[in-house]
Amino acid sequence: MLKYILKRLAIFIPTLFAISVLAFAISVNSPGDPVEIFYSGAKGGNGEGANAQNQSMIRGKQQLRHQLGLDLPVFYFTLTSYAYPDTLYKISDPQTKETLDRLISEYGNWNEISLWYHSLLEMKKRMMNIIPDSISCSTLGKEIAEKNIDDAQQEINALFLSYEEVVIQSKFDKLQKLMRSEKQLGRHSALVVLDEPLTQCRNIFASVKNNSTSWKTWIPALHFYGYNQYHRWLLGDGNPFTGNGAVNTKGVVRGDFGRSCFEKLPVSEIIGDALPWSLFFTLTSVLLAYLVSIPAGVRAAARRGGIFDRGSSIIFFMLYSLPVFFLATLLMITFANPHVFDIFPAHGVMPGHGYPDGISLWGKIKLSLPYIILPLICYTYSSLAFLSRTMRVSMLEVISQDYMRTANAKGLSYFRVIYKHGMRNALLPIITIFSNIFPIAVGGSVIIEVIFGIPGMGQKIFDAIGSRDYTMIVAVFTLSGFMTLVGYLVADILYAVADPRISYSK
Repeated sequence: MLKYILKRLAIFIPTLFAISVLAFAISVNSPGDPVEIFYSGAKGGNGEGANAQNQSMIRGKQQLRHQLGLDLPVFYFTLTSYAYPDTLYKISDPQTKETLDRLISEYGNWNEISLWYHSLLEMKKRMMNIIPDSISCSTLGKEIAEKNIDDAQQEINALFLSYEEVVIQSKFDKLQKLMRSEKQLGRHSALVVLDEPLTQCRNIFASVKNNSTSWKTWIPALHFYGYNQYHRWLLGDGNPFTGNGAVNTKGVVRGDFGRSCFEKLPVSEIIGDALPWSLFFTLTSVLLAYLVSIPAGVRAAARRGGIFDRGSSIIFFMLYSLPVFFLATLLMITFANPHVFDIFPAHGVMPGHGYPDGISLWGKIKLSLPYIILPLICYTYSSLAFLSRTMRVSMLEVISQDYMRTANAKGLSYFRVIYKHGMRNALLPIITIFSNIFPIAVGGSVIIEVIFGIPGMGQKIFDAIGSRDYTMIVAVFTLSGFMTLVGYLVADILYAVADPRISYSK
């Protein structure tokens, strides 16, 4: 058995690696820029360009981008064309990066395109320093002077997102037109400082077109990066083996899943607060379901066609057919309603003011007990019905075996035949189902937790999806994958415990 467990654990390593790569791929390919989502907060909008003129905001975004590791290459290697540089990942703005990517695909000459990009930066830098002076304001009027500056700034910002020649030329013409409108001011024009960089941009873009090397886009090229986003996400930004020296993240392998874009807190902290409630409800409901369903299924199979079999079948099928949201709502409006039966609280897991200071564990249980009864019923009833039916079918199959008839022929007692010789062999399907509760425990129940206001993992996942908090979603995905593997291992061990015929020695 030990040898088998070690083999399974060895298989876990490539499986976990595949899970981590898949989770990371989902994370980096999720819609929206994490930095913009982080800044837009609970609304989850991308908000690009909303505060582009605010220098402190821009610096804050750049700093956050560095903290999140978004200024690194994505993976250990990239397969691109010969025209692409191995430094394109250093462009911080995703839309600007996409524009440069399209220009490279069109013209294939990164050296000229790089000069084009830096000439735009220089023109934007000149633009940011323009302030309408008294002469321009007195001549054109303050509103017109400021409008010309705003229009020029918009055209320059649009150039960073333009890759089609027609569009770029139109932006040049509009800038030139704005400058001509202030020509009467001569050297006192506020926009006169753009004359030189605009001419330079025109010349460089002409060079981009005239020196096109599009043939490079047909030649593949492989770039390697030792330190990248995946490496940092998995192992942290410190020592990859010990984690020492980590500044922003210790890595997923050490339980650091990063910071939630929605709650602005470490994901591990959010999971640490929510997971105990989901674990409590999941494990308690599973324990109750197994304690009731296994004896009920065994008895129904042993007395096939009897009153108990027929009665339990009707009851369990009725329970199994009830949607959980329907039963949860029905229980709430019946037993948590002042106009019907005001017995249980309708929301939460504890009094609104929290637990009193210094209260014992038993005191906390007594205070929370009214809150957990209705959710626990909803957690338990569907699995109870399903497990009972599964156990009944499995037991019927076992009862028809020759060794069961032999045991009966030997005159063994009913209890010994059913529960000693039959039930253990009928447990294998139940054990298989049991392995599924590990990932379920991590994910919780979204419907039940949202309806009853339980601060568990289901509620957190619901909030994360609504706010596009992909950091949280990917963390739950990774943990669920890990717990699925743990569930399979536990199931394999329980197979051998339940059925001695199963051996892993060979």
